[in-house]
Amino acid sequence: MAEDLRFVVEQVVGKENFIDMHPNKSNNYCCGGGGGFLQSGFPEARHYYGKRKLDQILATKADYCIAPCHNCHSQIHDLAHHFEAKYQTVHLWTLICLSLGILGENEREYLGDDLKEVGL
Repeated sequence: MAEDLRFVVEQVVGKENFIDMHPNKSNNYCCGGGGGFLQSGFPEARHYYGKRKLDQILATKADYCIAPCHNCHSQIHDLAHHFEAKYQTVHLWTLICLSLGILGENEREYLGDDLKEVGL
C-alpha cells in the first residue's frame, strides 16, 4: 500500500519533487495525534510525542508535508505552528484536486502562496 501512495504522490507533484521521510513505510513515525489523542485535551503531551515526527519532517527540508488523514493533517499543522516550523501541511486529496483543476477557492487555506492561485 505504501508504494501505491507514493505512486499517486509522484504523479501529482512530480517525481522530482517527492522527498521521502526516513524511516518510512511501515517503519515511519506516528505524528502523535491519532487514536483520539488529538482531541484528548493534552496538547503539551501531544507536542512532546509529536516532536519526533516534526524532526523527521524537518530533516527532509521539504516545503510541504503531505498528510493522507485528517488527524495527521491537524497534528502536523499544529506541530508546525507550535514549534514555528516553516513547512506547509496539505491533505493528499487537496493536491489531487489541485492537479485535476477542481480545487475550490474555499479549499486553499493550507496551501502556501506558491500554490494558492494555481488553477483559478
